[in-house]
Amino acid sequence: MLLDTLILIIVLLFSMVFHEVAHGYAAYKLGDPTAKYAGRLTLNPLAHLDPVGSFLFPLFTLIITLGRGPVFGWAKPVPINPYNFSDQKWGELKVSAAGPGINFLIALFFGSLVRFFSLPLTILDIFSFICIYNLFLMLFNLLPIPPLDGSHILFSLLGDKYYELKIMLQQYGLLFLFLFLYFGLDFIEPLVFKMYSVITGQGFAF
Repeated sequence: MLLDTLILIIVLLFSMVFHEVAHGYAAYKLGDPTAKYAGRLTLNPLAHLDPVGSFLFPLFTLIITLGRGPVFGWAKPVPINPYNFSDQKWGELKVSAAGPGINFLIALFFGSLVRFFSLPLTILDIFSFICIYNLFLMLFNLLPIPPLDGSHILFSLLGDKYYELKIMLQQYGLLFLFLFLYFGLDFIEPLVFKMYSVITGQGFAF
């Protein structure tokens, strides 16, 4: 059990690092070098660790879910300057979508290894953990709740027309987030496991 928890924490940490680097790299490709100059286009986890998001919040999710998980968290956000984007209309949406997008690609890659290769049981379990948790991170970050990526995607799509909705979500975003963690996980888990089954061709049976 302790080993499983340690593996989950390592998987979560590096999945969050890839998530943040994807944001920074997308911004860089759009003409914003802020993340590069800040030394954040690196996979070194020490450059991305956040005391609250990388340690305290994952511990909190374990507590409120009574140890059943899933464990959520975040790395230190990559700094960006949207005024540097070559695409001023959709640049922020593209950068916001890059994080969940890389989590999906990671899940697809390791899930495909599970599906198409005969692997030792230990490796199979680790690759399955990676697939499952990246699917969780993808869907979790796509929620339209500040400060998650889904909120930036939503605000980009809505524009200035729904400014009051944007302000309301920003004011109460953390409250909505905690409520979702307490009441909403039972809705997202079946979707994650269904996606896992589609990608790997296997049921979820740890």
